[in-house]
Amino acid sequence: MGKIVAFIPARSGSKSIPNKNIKFFAGKPLIHWVINAALDCIYFDKVYVSTDGKEIQKIANQISNPKLKIIGRPKSTAEDSSTTESAMIDFASRFDFEDIVLIQATSPFLKSIDLDRGINKYLNNNFDSLISIVRQKRFIWSKNNELINPYNYSPEKRPRRQDFNGFFVENGAFYITSKKLLLKSNCRISGKISYYEMNQNSYFEIDEEIDWKIGENLIEKNNLNIPIKIKLFCTDVDGVLTDSGMYYTENGDELKKFNTRDGKGIEILKKHKIKTAIVTSENTSIVKKRGNKIGVDFIFQGIQNKLELVKKLCEEQKIKLSEVAFIGDDLNDLNLLKHVGFSACPSDAVDKIKNISDYICSKKGGDGCMREFAEKFIQD
Repeated sequence: MGKIVAFIPARSGSKSIPNKNIKFFAGKPLIHWVINAALDCIYFDKVYVSTDGKEIQKIANQISNPKLKIIGRPKSTAEDSSTTESAMIDFASRFDFEDIVLIQATSPFLKSIDLDRGINKYLNNNFDSLISIVRQKRFIWSKNNELINPYNYSPEKRPRRQDFNGFFVENGAFYITSKKLLLKSNCRISGKISYYEMNQNSYFEIDEEIDWKIGENLIEKNNLNIPIKIKLFCTDVDGVLTDSGMYYTENGDELKKFNTRDGKGIEILKKHKIKTAIVTSENTSIVKKRGNKIGVDFIFQGIQNKLELVKKLCEEQKIKLSEVAFIGDDLNDLNLLKHVGFSACPSDAVDKIKNISDYICSKKGGDGCMREFAEKFIQD
């Protein structure tokens, strides 16, 4: 098998939706969705993001992975009139590879398993190129002046939906071809072209504002942003279970304000056989009392290295780190958020935490954000 690379072009001059590639979509920058899918694909030697935008470079670099490479995109390939092929050809002239998978940043429904299966089909058959498609069951008509004619069915024999094979539509998620054919044809696909069929939801490319709203609703409705079954739910305290406020009595006693909805969230998680843990760098009797009252399974205080603590807990409980969810709000949560299976933060978390979290709650810390995140894992 030759060297296969992922190529993600990301131009900074989007007109339909300004700064589209780095605008937050369903809790994280749009481009992060496809970068993460590509990094999890088993076939890629490298994942390249090609961009002319400094802010896009900065956002893409927030994902830490040795396979990820952020490269410059010449201005001549990033104009309004420039084609994606021009960026691909420039890339091919500068980098060594055998096959290239073009991945478009506007396809957040793309999953690593789609890439794995699509590339496997391409490599194990005599195809020159392969594209991702969805099957659409719509009746198409062609226009001839003021008259229209049926294009893909006969009105006299109108098929029932369940009997209609439909037709294939490019969803723009990914395209595969060889470097040799790309340079010969100057086109992303050529020769004998095959296909990989994706989920119908992936039909929506995020190009217009209406696509954005539909796409986010689909992800929220179908929990498409939750990749695995969670067995352990961990939460920080200050800034998550509380509002980060520091309250003191006249005698100097510290007070903390908790939200009763978060307590109910712990109850719901336990009901669904999901273990719960508080992991905080602070060490107060208030947290212990609150944790015991709402029935948290594990309470860890004074923890400076939260990732190592949770790794150890996973070993003891025979749980994978990928089966852990964690919600945190500040830099001391960063390492753990990067490594768990699913991460979240309150809406008022610091920007660096927002940029690497899988989900950003609509609620602030102390306002029920933990409950909001917990409900993502409940199936009924």
